[in-house]
Amino acid sequence: MANGKVKWFNNAKGYGFVVEDGKSEDLFAHFSAIQMDGYKTLKAGQAVHFDVIQGPKGLHAVNIRTQEAAQALLPDSTLATTVSA
Repeated sequence: MANGKVKWFNNAKGYGFVVEDGKSEDLFAHFSAIQMDGYKTLKAGQAVHFDVIQGPKGLHAVNIRTQEAAQALLPDSTLATTVSA
């Protein structure tokens, strides 16, 4: 799983781009690839975790999780260890 930041995301169009940390190539991000309940949206500059796949026209970010959502998935014991470290 890669880490990066949202470059921009257009709610009306349902897509945007993210950039992997340490790299400069834009990765296409479609709203259907966002892993969250409710309204699926991202904000520019938001930290995200994602997988990268080759799409028909370039690289795509999939299984996109916000940093907050990824932390919510950690088991309580892992979270306690992370917080106390």
